[in-house]
Amino acid sequence: MVSAPNKTILAWSSGKDSAWALHVLRHNPDVNVVGLLTTVNSDAERVAMHAVRTDVLDAQATAVGLPLHTVPIPEKCSNADYDAAMQSAINALQSDGVTAIAFGDLFLEDIRRYREDRLAATDLTPLFPLWGNDTHALASEMVEAGLRAHITCVDSNQLPADFVGRTFDDRFLADLPESVDPCGENGEFHSFAYAGPIFDTPLVPVPGDIVTRGPFVFADVTLADDT
Repeated sequence: MVSAPNKTILAWSSGKDSAWALHVLRHNPDVNVVGLLTTVNSDAERVAMHAVRTDVLDAQATAVGLPLHTVPIPEKCSNADYDAAMQSAINALQSDGVTAIAFGDLFLEDIRRYREDRLAATDLTPLFPLWGNDTHALASEMVEAGLRAHITCVDSNQLPADFVGRTFDDRFLADLPESVDPCGENGEFHSFAYAGPIFDTPLVPVPGDIVTRGPFVFADVTLADDT
């Protein structure tokens, strides 16, 4: 008897790694992705760290054809607050029959261990479809497949501020300093994915204001009316 695929929720940042993780998972017959899970700053109504507006996030989820589950967290969120919010979301997902949660992490062992530890007391299986990939090869593969993303946040301590607002493409990768991971796995930059193999219809980003908060530089993005 053939077992049913894992009913999987994907931890969704709105960025390119999440988008590519979805692409990989959709080619895995053992996985059935049934939705996206995103933490949202409830004060600013934006995706945490990526600073993507919730209406833009909603449009993105629609474009990839999956329901979106948001986890509201306060702007000044303690570890305890975060854990409580995530536990509540996990309990609801398990009640809906979800059996696995996937993450787009690449190589940070402490982050993976944190996720595994938090899920150890649940019935959810953690999945890491991109884990261990060479990030230079992976970034090139994303771009070659047509994945495009708007750079929404840059940590200016690691990457020059003028990289914010750019498009994740061949030129962007070629211009990155050697010290910067091409997938931004160390938090050098964050992004909003808008085109690529997971999208039924590509979105059309409209760059907005650039705002600096400490070392972080954010580039706002809205969507064209016809998307």
